[in-house]
Amino acid sequence: MLRWLFAAALAAAVSTAASAEAIKIGGLHTTGNGPVYIAAAKGYFAAEGLDAQLVYFDSAQPIAVATASGDIDLAYTGLTGGFYGLASQGVLRIVAGGARETPGFHYQPFLASNRAWDAGLRALKDLPGHSFGVSQIGSPPHYALGLIAEKYGFDVKTVRIQPLATIPNLVAAIVGGQVDTVMMPGNTAVPVLRQGQAKNLGYIGDEAPYQLVAVMVSSKTADERHDMIEKALRALRKGAHDYYDAFTPNGKRGDGPNEAGILAIVAKGANQNPEEAGASLPYIDPDGRLDVKDVQRQLAWYKAQGLVKGTVGGDAIIDSRYVVPLP
Repeated sequence: MLRWLFAAALAAAVSTAASAEAIKIGGLHTTGNGPVYIAAAKGYFAAEGLDAQLVYFDSAQPIAVATASGDIDLAYTGLTGGFYGLASQGVLRIVAGGARETPGFHYQPFLASNRAWDAGLRALKDLPGHSFGVSQIGSPPHYALGLIAEKYGFDVKTVRIQPLATIPNLVAAIVGGQVDTVMMPGNTAVPVLRQGQAKNLGYIGDEAPYQLVAVMVSSKTADERHDMIEKALRALRKGAHDYYDAFTPNGKRGDGPNEAGILAIVAKGANQNPEEAGASLPYIDPDGRLDVKDVQRQLAWYKAQGLVKGTVGGDAIIDSRYVVPLP
């Protein structure tokens, strides 16, 4: 009897796995992808009938391209000029929000190389005349630099932008002094700072908050796979609620009752130890709401830089069938 019950249970499990819809979700190995790791580890995707495979990249721009081409089904990653360029052509859409840069959540710092620091670069207002490393032109740090330029009243063109292709290349360049400054995710910045290999000029969340991450899909997927998107978003929201409860008690950065277990999941996904991961956690809205106003501002900024062509506005990029806006 027990053998029969075991066989029946095994058969049911195999049948369920076989019937699950396979999807690929693209992202980076960063703590900003916390809800994805949590939803996968705690079975939230599986509970929605999704067999989710996490696909990792070395920078955000290629993720938008992979989403547009259909190589991945969803992306949970930073908003870039490349994304806005493809979205302005009607190829990509935003379906939810992710991590946001917010005061008090120290995620992405601006780093100065030790060489530049010793030469007098001690504050963000001193960036004109210096070099700034990015993975690609139009990556999120490029937009963040634009916000800093606006705040401190200098022309962003007075800073020499140096594209270096990948986040690991940014680390090598700032440590080696090949560039004066960079902005990078905390999971890569924390070890650099703790080893004294660069200096911290400030966190973008404290300086100029903005919508960093969004969930994006191809327009074809948005129109033809509504049920899959809704299932994936439900799973991601469950993961986001767990993240929020663990790291945002009372709406501010802190440690909730389930902090240790959730931090272990996030740290593993970010390829980081829990101590370092805990020092580089962004704010993530528990309901995946999107800062629509900032997305509109980002689109306008990228257009002003000549990185996005056309007249398509944010209303066409933000899919109102799925997106929940911030109030």
